[in-house]
Amino acid sequence: LMTTTHHYLMFFTNTGRVYRLKVYEIPEAGRTARGTAIINLLQLMPGEFITAVIPIRKFEEGSYLMMATKNGLVKKTPTTDYVNVRKTGLAAITLRDDDELIEVKLTDDKKDIILVTKEGQCIRFKETDVRSTGRTSMGVIGMNLTDGDKVVGMQMESQGEALMIVSEKGLGKCTLASEFTAQNRGGKGVKCYKITEKTGNIVGVKAVNQDDEMMLITTEGIIIRIKVSDTALLGRVTSGVKLMNLADDVTVASIAKVR
Repeated sequence: LMTTTHHYLMFFTNTGRVYRLKVYEIPEAGRTARGTAIINLLQLMPGEFITAVIPIRKFEEGSYLMMATKNGLVKKTPTTDYVNVRKTGLAAITLRDDDELIEVKLTDDKKDIILVTKEGQCIRFKETDVRSTGRTSMGVIGMNLTDGDKVVGMQMESQGEALMIVSEKGLGKCTLASEFTAQNRGGKGVKCYKITEKTGNIVGVKAVNQDDEMMLITTEGIIIRIKVSDTALLGRVTSGVKLMNLADDVTVASIAKVR
C-alpha cells in the first residue's frame, strides 16, 4: 500500500460515498504529532465514517473497484467512473436503508473474491461473475445470507495463501484459501468457522501469508500484535485457538494486517 505524494487517495464511507484527496493535501507531521482529524480534510456527514482507503495513481481502462456491503451485495465499477470525484464526495454505490458499504478493493477483473460473514459462512467466486455497472448502481447479490447474518469482510484470494479469521472472544485460526473452491456468486457459501459460546461471532478476516503480522484491537482500545506463523493452520469447520486473553466484558473489535 505504498503511496507517493502524487497519488490520489480515495476514501469510501459506510454510507456508500467516496471522497478523494491528493496525497500532498494531507499535512505532513512529526512522529509525536496528534495528526489531523479527517473531518477537517473531508466533509463527512454526521454518522458517516471511512471503511476503505484506496491509493490510485491513475484512473485507467481495465481497472475496477470492487465493493461489498454488509447485506451481501457486491458491485464492480470501472475506476474511470471515479475520475471526477471532489473533496465534497460523490455517491459510489446506492444502498438500501439498512445496508452499509464495508470494503472496497482495486482490481483487474482476473481475481477471485472471498466474502465472510459474522456467523462463519464464506463464499468464493470469480470477479467476472459480477458484471460491471455504473457509479450509482446498487450492485448484485454476492452472497445469500441467513436472517440476521452480515458480511464482515471481503478479500481477494491474491492477497494471501490463507484466510485468517478472528472471532469476538479472542480466538482465531488460518485456513488455506485453497480449501474454498470458487462457486457461483449468490450462493450461501460454505462454513469457514465453527461458532460456539466460547468463540463469539467473527469480527474480521484477512488473506495472509506466513510472514505477515496481524494486529487485534479490543473494544477497550487494547492492541496486540501477533505473527501469522504462530497461528494454527486449521480446516474450514474448526473454531480456532486463543490468540489473546480478554476480560469478561471485552471483545475483539477489529483486526488489521501490519503492512
